[in-house]
Amino acid sequence: MSRATLVIMAAGIGSRFGGGIKQLAPIGPNGEIIMDYSVYDAIEAGFDKVVFVIRKDLEKDFKEVIGNRIAQKVEVAYAYQEVSDIPAEYAEKFVGRTKPWGTGQAILCCKDVVSEPFLVINADDYYGKSAFKEAYSYLTSIPSADKIQVCMVGFVLKNTLSENGGVTRGICRVDENGMLQEIIETHNIEKDGDKAVVREGDIETEYDADSPVSMNMWGLTPEFFAILKNGFEQFLNKTDMEDLKAEYLLPTIIGELLKEGTVSVKVLKSEDQWFGVTYKEDRETVVEAVKSLIDKGIYPDKL
Repeated sequence: MSRATLVIMAAGIGSRFGGGIKQLAPIGPNGEIIMDYSVYDAIEAGFDKVVFVIRKDLEKDFKEVIGNRIAQKVEVAYAYQEVSDIPAEYAEKFVGRTKPWGTGQAILCCKDVVSEPFLVINADDYYGKSAFKEAYSYLTSIPSADKIQVCMVGFVLKNTLSENGGVTRGICRVDENGMLQEIIETHNIEKDGDKAVVREGDIETEYDADSPVSMNMWGLTPEFFAILKNGFEQFLNKTDMEDLKAEYLLPTIIGELLKEGTVSVKVLKSEDQWFGVTYKEDRETVVEAVKSLIDKGIYPDKL
């Protein structure tokens, strides 16, 4: 059987609400957190290894909350994302930096523990079963080509909006062959009935609620690590030392590679409802959504 790894980016856990990993409150009936459902779906789809990208200072808590439990079901490895994990020549330039460098760095941290095609997801997002099945199918049958082959699982915009406020989404332009042309980062998209709108003062812009959007679910191959390494050094070189919040972000990296013609990105489709905790108030919605999925028999009562 072809191998594929699931990489879960969890180094930013807790930072949105302050505090540590204990901020990841249970959303399932037996104390399950969102990651439990992602791992369950991934294993069911065929993934046979899970890599958690975490901060070293959260390791003990992380293993207690989820890591040790998952290690009983599937091979588990860890990668550590630290703000100081940059080439030595840049250490002095960014001595005042306290924030890690974003999703591009998070993936680069995995280079020593991942040697097979891999799927990248956020720790605190629920993606649904079909996303993992689609991604596994792609990653285990990647065609050989001149360009580096990447896949992205695209979700329907209306299935990713919050009832509790505006969200940022990468709206995708996709050609007739399902290949990604461009990602347009769009801020403060609100749900308004069946519509998706952005309001700026008196101006209201409506977006097609059926547009495909990126939710940071990318399928990559190990050859991508070399691209990330070179790109990260270029990013550090051109980033101003006073800019303590600049991030090396996967959607931006892939967008630039698309323009250069270095990669081809296949957009896989998921009609599943995505959900995550953008706002504290979203947790109640997530708990209800999980209960509904259990009631429908999509998940067992106890994973």
